[in-house]
Amino acid sequence: MSLYGVMRTGVSGMNAQSNKLSTVSDNIANVNTTGYKRASTEFSSLILKSGSGNYDSGAVETTVRYAISDPGNYHFTTSTTDLAVQGNGFFVVQDANGNNFLTRAGAFVPDETGNLVNTAGFQLMGYNIANGAVPNVAANGFGGLQVINVNQMALQAAPSTRATVAANLDPSATAIAAPAGPANYTSKTSMVTYDNIGNAVTLDVYAAKTGANTWDIQVYNGATALTTPGPATTFTFDVTATGKGRLAAASPTALSVAIPGGSAAFNIDMSAMTQVAAAFDFKATVDGNAPSAVEKVNIDDKGIVTAVLKNGTTLPSFQIALATVPSPDHLTPEVGNVYSPNLESGNVQVGLAGQGGLGTVKSGALEDSNVDLADELTSMIEAQRGFTANSKSFQTGADLLDVVVNLKR
Repeated sequence: MSLYGVMRTGVSGMNAQSNKLSTVSDNIANVNTTGYKRASTEFSSLILKSGSGNYDSGAVETTVRYAISDPGNYHFTTSTTDLAVQGNGFFVVQDANGNNFLTRAGAFVPDETGNLVNTAGFQLMGYNIANGAVPNVAANGFGGLQVINVNQMALQAAPSTRATVAANLDPSATAIAAPAGPANYTSKTSMVTYDNIGNAVTLDVYAAKTGANTWDIQVYNGATALTTPGPATTFTFDVTATGKGRLAAASPTALSVAIPGGSAAFNIDMSAMTQVAAAFDFKATVDGNAPSAVEKVNIDDKGIVTAVLKNGTTLPSFQIALATVPSPDHLTPEVGNVYSPNLESGNVQVGLAGQGGLGTVKSGALEDSNVDLADELTSMIEAQRGFTANSKSFQTGADLLDVVVNLKR
């Protein structure tokens, strides 16, 4: 047995306990940090081969582990841009240099340019779904992601391109001559649409019963009849027990007109229209909007960021991306409570909330640190006592070595 070995073993033990105390201190310091994941120090022995009558003391090795996959508790806030991931996955964020990272810290607020950033200054990333665009997800990388900016949603005009109609035509109405128009109609209603720059265009819809179960429908802009390049304007209904007053199989199911000032055709879906024993009724859902300022931002559990304009229009504009790796606990922690992938964690897999094993997005909530203060204080006492015990071992070896040195005087 070597006395130097005894002292080196004591130093190794003190160093190991210092490492443990370091992780405990870090955990306690971040007990209230949103999305923080607890670090822990694990010990493993380093044993030296010894002879049958001689023992060579070894040392202790430490490994730092992170409980990244262990979720913290959630608490609710009044901000819709405070976000938490319920289940697996991380938010994808970007630093000022354009580097992408993963995080569970979801306290996002708009900065001076409208970008959603968290308290560490990282920008939230997602896919642009404005005007009905489909997210172009690159499953094994960050391609197609954009910084989510709420200011981009303001003062945007979207032309109307589609309306969905739920209507009933009164079968007891008296038949009149076609075509339907301002001077010749059985029933009339109106729809508000929008041209290319957001001007409101009111379209008048005239319906004239021209015969048994047959109706002529025309669309006007004021006194001007709009052309209908789509299906014919004569609609027929099947009033048999099979049809039950719905559109007949041979009847058209839509109209297509050109809105003044609009470049795209405006398609009116009439497939839900009926002729049953009830009064005239007409309800239409029309897309498009006039330019307006953003009043607030809503985010649903799929991560779809919707701007609610002051005129009441809702505009889905972005969808938040979520990402994961095969081994989250092996991610590399970086400054700012973010993580980067490495060889041990595996490659990043990007997707959308609720798909591919990823969790959902909770708006108005934040994930707390997963640090248990009572456990950390207990570990601090253990590390302190362990350090003291190892120092005694070192001190004893030093005293024995002093005896050996003083054998000859």
